[in-house]
Amino acid sequence: MSTQMPESPRPESNDQESFAETALKLGGKSAEEARRTGAIDSADDQVEKLFLPQYQTVNSPAHRVVWDRGFDIDLFLPQPEETPAEIRKVMDDSIAVVNRFKAEGKLHNEEGKITAEVMDALGAAGYWGLLVDKKYGGSGTPFRSFAPFLTRMAMADPTIAGLASVHGCIGAVDPVGTFGDEEQKQRWLPKLASGERLSAFALTEPCAGSDLTALRTTAVLQGDHYVVNGEKLFITNITPGRTIGLVCLIENKPAVLVVDLPDEENDNFQLRKYGLWALKHTYNRGIIFKDFLVPKENLLEPIKGNGLTIAYHGLNLGRISLCANAAGTMRLMMASMIPWAKFRETYGEPIARRELVCRRLGRMAGLIVAADALVAWCSTLIDSGYRGEMECIIAKIFGSEAQKEAAIELYMKTHGGRSFLHGHMFGDNVHEYLAPCIYEGEGEMLGMAFFKSLVKQHGTKYFEAVGKALAAAGIKKPNPLNPAHAWALKGAVAPYAGWLMKEYVTPKPRPHYPEMPDNLKAHAQFASEGLQAMPLTISGVMRKHQLKLADRQCRMSLLSSQVQKLITILCTSLYAAQQENEMVRAAADIICRDMTNEILNKPVSDRHFRRVTELGSAIAENGFPGVEGAPDEILMKYEK
Repeated sequence: MSTQMPESPRPESNDQESFAETALKLGGKSAEEARRTGAIDSADDQVEKLFLPQYQTVNSPAHRVVWDRGFDIDLFLPQPEETPAEIRKVMDDSIAVVNRFKAEGKLHNEEGKITAEVMDALGAAGYWGLLVDKKYGGSGTPFRSFAPFLTRMAMADPTIAGLASVHGCIGAVDPVGTFGDEEQKQRWLPKLASGERLSAFALTEPCAGSDLTALRTTAVLQGDHYVVNGEKLFITNITPGRTIGLVCLIENKPAVLVVDLPDEENDNFQLRKYGLWALKHTYNRGIIFKDFLVPKENLLEPIKGNGLTIAYHGLNLGRISLCANAAGTMRLMMASMIPWAKFRETYGEPIARRELVCRRLGRMAGLIVAADALVAWCSTLIDSGYRGEMECIIAKIFGSEAQKEAAIELYMKTHGGRSFLHGHMFGDNVHEYLAPCIYEGEGEMLGMAFFKSLVKQHGTKYFEAVGKALAAAGIKKPNPLNPAHAWALKGAVAPYAGWLMKEYVTPKPRPHYPEMPDNLKAHAQFASEGLQAMPLTISGVMRKHQLKLADRQCRMSLLSSQVQKLITILCTSLYAAQQENEMVRAAADIICRDMTNEILNKPVSDRHFRRVTELGSAIAENGFPGVEGAPDEILMKYEK
């Protein structure tokens, strides 16, 4: 077989040049960089076309709340979770399976991985089929029910909660269920539902992480089979006998083959084993294919787009799942902090009465409630038919960053030196707490993807014409005071000038808020007003940097973060207003105030410190919703 490295994939030839490719070319980037970025942008466009127009990104809540003149507040209200009794039984039985094996000390094998017996028992309970349609032997669980269930499962075992997402969201279940033909669905989904075949998604390569145009794994059709050559890396839930969605190049275009891996390694299929600090309780490995044969009928063929279209589709579900997992993991941390804070004394007083420890508990509660709110909101949008790309990015970034902060700043510092004992939850799992910042998309890179989606329509409508006019006139640094420049831009600038004038002089209608406590309503109003004011700020940055905006990654990241925080405040305040528990409402108030201070660069007031420490003190005394029943073991107890 040829070892020549393939060219990077191109978008479909019958598609027009993407916004990103046009902008980069006009900005002076190399043809290769513009082409590669354009391939990713085109794949994203193809995913958009899978959704009805009203559910595409430009009509999504996160986009509309910024660019529309006024918006419907109902777009940010999660629907109540209504889980059918038969699905609740599958969920309860699955958690019981995990708790039973934990109690027996049989959750992990000699390598520290989840045992095959646990996987089989979960299959018998129906766990692996939660997201598979009933027609193919699954439960057909609404995502609004599935996502918060993962929070519950994470409190039993975060790894097993994560595997449900690997299998059902980014593994083979979603690609086959969404893009497979009826024969393919009949062939794979029943086995994926029962757990007879567990799955993974093989996308990342040694040279291709965030740059998916750098893929090198190829599949060449020879007779009735594709011959696969290449290497995949950092693939979770990989052992012999798994069923994977394999992203590869077929005729130099990205494609996805569904591959049933052999039950044993052989000359054509080998696993690359390495030490990995994170994901230590599951098998994360590389895969090496050498003239590996895959039946040609295993190719998934989307109606629109190519393999990257398939790859992108399931990521949003995985991002919500990550946030849901973080909400459960942070509850485990809180459950460990409370008994220790009551037990540990300094200068004759339990540290549960110390302001710093109370602040940590109060802050942890705020992070948990915000994560719950984003999970509820995003899963509502998914079930309603939205693509949810921007919203799910917010959930992923918030969940991963919140878990990181909770682990290092709140959990570790409260437990002190005992955090690093063997057997302590922090020391044993610190890499698990940090890794979500990287997988499912590194946070800052995702933040820029969020910003690109946010500005794409505005840029295409107003700035693309300006860029083309500048390029045609040979102007690299436009000066509006230069008559020649003004003349060259006269036609292109007129539509933008009209939009800008309207933004400055025409007031926007205010949203109608539901009945809610005054403090939460104030947060919702602050967020709404901030988001509706964002177009002038964002457009000003685009106007200032023009075609060089792609190189201003720090500025894009900052603006993206501000928009994400405002949306998180809005969602959290509305979600908390729906809750009857006053402690949940107080926690939402705390996190909204914290994020408001971050946005405004305001110092923290003594009143706010009192609020958060009072909440923390109440949590230390009475616990927090959803934390009941979590383990509270104290290591190295001593006589007092």
